[in-house]
Amino acid sequence: MRIFHIRPFIAFILILFLLTGCSTSSGQKEEPPVYSPLQVLVPEAPGKKTLGASPLTLDISNANQGYLTAISDSDSQKMNVQLTSENEAVYSYFVSPGKSAVIPFSSGSGTYQICCYQQIDGSRYAALFADTLEVSLENEFLPFLYPNQYVNFTPDSASSKLALSIISEDASDVDALQAVYNYVVQNLTYDYDLADTVDSGYIPDVDSTLKSGKGICFDYAALTTAMLRARDIPCKLQIGYSGTVKHAWISVYIRSKGWVDKAVEFSGESWSRMDPTFDSNSKDKENIQQYIGDDDNYSVQFTR
Repeated sequence: MRIFHIRPFIAFILILFLLTGCSTSSGQKEEPPVYSPLQVLVPEAPGKKTLGASPLTLDISNANQGYLTAISDSDSQKMNVQLTSENEAVYSYFVSPGKSAVIPFSSGSGTYQICCYQQIDGSRYAALFADTLEVSLENEFLPFLYPNQYVNFTPDSASSKLALSIISEDASDVDALQAVYNYVVQNLTYDYDLADTVDSGYIPDVDSTLKSGKGICFDYAALTTAMLRARDIPCKLQIGYSGTVKHAWISVYIRSKGWVDKAVEFSGESWSRMDPTFDSNSKDKENIQQYIGDDDNYSVQFTR
């Protein structure tokens, strides 16, 4: 998947008071799990229940936690795992030789069609196996709390430690969101060289982004997502289009309020969309605030 990038426009002050402008799904009853003390969730692949066999095995032991683990024992060929959900969203994940990848069930509970392929050469792949998997999540927010291939972190990750260090244990979700968001916006700069040379299939490395202090839109969104998840705040890494250009951004869940799809700056009447790339560096404050606050400028292709 080729990721193109919009260059940032504006640095404006994050203002988060009352979340009266949040979007909440109608009939929402379930809330995210509460962990005390806070904990960074760690995916496991115990091998109790699997699909496939060498060179690619899918460990589905913890499917109810919102993920599967794809494990390759190939010496040289990439593997490709495609998940198709009931809403016909197709998610494609590539697994490097001899590696594993955590793959989330981003569409929630339901039926998933799974098709797996092995690289022959270049972009040519041969079918390995296909199966159908019924997924019933223990909690619908789990896919957006665990790490995965695109938002990869552990309890020992610098991003996880930073998130937990800058936010007190008793901080509200809003305070935590503000702290993480402000840190990313104030400490990252846009990497124009990477934007001009990034390869298809690029996957963010959140700790590398944190260490270098720079990244493209994908890196901004992935790091923000990882830090919020490490703080037990459900967060979606959204990949799609801003206008006609490929882009990445985030949506966050605030307990008892709902998914915040349009949050960050309260103008007195409405919320502007949280987009840390656009909010990091710009000379045109008024225009960008208007742009990122307009739903018509964003269309989601994938949620990671």
